Amino acid sequence: MIVCHRIKPQTYFDSVTLMLVGTELKKLPGVTNAVVGMGTDYNLDSLKRLGMYSDAFAGVTPADLVLAVQAADQPAGEAALAAAEDLLQRRPAPASRGAAYAPTTQDGGARLLPDANLVLISVPGPFAARETEIALAAGRHVMLFSDNVPLEDEVRLKEMAVRKGLLVMGPDCGTAIINQVPLAFANVVRPGDIGLVAASGTGLQEVTALITRLGFGISQAIGVGGRDLSEKVGGRMTLLAAQALADDPRTKVIVLISKPPAPAVVEALFARLQQIRKPVVVYFIGADPQMITRAGFRAAAHLEDAALQACALAGGRPVSPLLSLDEIRRRAAGQTLPGRFVRGLYSGGTLCDEAQRLLQGSLGEIWSNTPVPGCRALPDPFQSRGHCIVDLGDDTFTRGRAHPMIDPAYRQERLQAEAADPDVGLIFFDVVLGFGSHPDMAGAMAEAVRQVRARGGHQPRFAATILGTEGDPQNLRRQEATLADAGIDTFPSNVALVTYVQHLIASKG
Repeated sequence: MIVCHRIKPQTYFDSVTLMLVGTELKKLPGVTNAVVGMGTDYNLDSLKRLGMYSDAFAGVTPADLVLAVQAADQPAGEAALAAAEDLLQRRPAPASRGAAYAPTTQDGGARLLPDANLVLISVPGPFAARETEIALAAGRHVMLFSDNVPLEDEVRLKEMAVRKGLLVMGPDCGTAIINQVPLAFANVVRPGDIGLVAASGTGLQEVTALITRLGFGISQAIGVGGRDLSEKVGGRMTLLAAQALADDPRTKVIVLISKPPAPAVVEALFARLQQIRKPVVVYFIGADPQMITRAGFRAAAHLEDAALQACALAGGRPVSPLLSLDEIRRRAAGQTLPGRFVRGLYSGGTLCDEAQRLLQGSLGEIWSNTPVPGCRALPDPFQSRGHCIVDLGDDTFTRGRAHPMIDPAYRQERLQAEAADPDVGLIFFDVVLGFGSHPDMAGAMAEAVRQVRARGGHQPRFAATILGTEGDPQNLRRQEATLADAGIDTFPSNVALVTYVQHLIASKG
């Protein structure tokens, strides 16, 4: 094996484009591995771990593009590098037939869509504040997908937005559904009368998808960014979004999802929510539910419960879970685990958090790269130990590479590594559908499971939850069938999956 490489100074491409190019290179004859990414510390460390590092990479910066190919021989490697450059130089066809102008600025976009009142911004963090200011000055709402935006900029931008009565969803806002239009990572949902405000992207997806599968619908789903309820930001967008839903005649029930607000923010938030004459369901992840009920709101125990309570309020009748506790017990009955430990491999951070919190009482000591209170931090996030639940969408794993909802490659590798551990009895994971996500995540994970089974030896059990709807591009039913065909136990919610794990552990011990 040889390694061929090229460095393209001061050349930037977004992570999705680079992931797609890397995926194509791995399909070429004679190519065994490929890394196509910016010259970040993470990517350079990855090259070292893969045995593909060259001294020529010393001194590259995150503004430099690095192409590295491991191949059977020099001709195959050079051909792959040439293919990479060709793929990167290609440009997408115009969005509409006959279009001659592709705008490169907001002003240019506004000339094409003069009635647009919302701008989705996804640029490197240092440039995001300026673009957001331009949008707000023009009277447009903003979905700020960019991360690495300084906290001081977030506060300033949201103060400006509040003065203008405009939303700034973000920074690092990955999900929203505005007037039935899914933005970024979002699912195809039913229209309806339940409005949501969330500081959690995957949490918002889970609840909106469950509401749809339960037969109810969404009016608006507004993301606010993970820092909005911090003391410095003060919940500015949460308050504005909640008031917008209160004023929206289509919204009958409001759901609020977030990590617990800073203590200084709770009083102002609850005071504002108490003025709303609509029922409010609140899920503060890990917070004391009595604090919520004392304030006069419906406290949800977990994400699925938030969906169930919202549907019950909207429909005026009790609503049952998609999978009953009796059915979960039946599916776990008689099953044995061939190892003493379980390993969770999540792409959704909130789902990883929820799994840790719900499983602590059953598993005892749990290790994670993003531990909740009571769990333990992994010394090396790339190496599991004991009962372990990992958020593979954390920055540790996504610096310089695509998120695992987009690119399943590392999670496939991690699954196979975990399966080789003779102490592992169960591996469980999420499959997140919707716009922006991989077109066949179930197929990718099923293939990794099949490879584990084909190599023989130790064989753990596998289980998964699918977050999505039948209207999603990947189609929920097809994804369920793909997992089932691979012998993977499949569940309609993260809570159902975790409850199944609890019963497996109880029957084992």
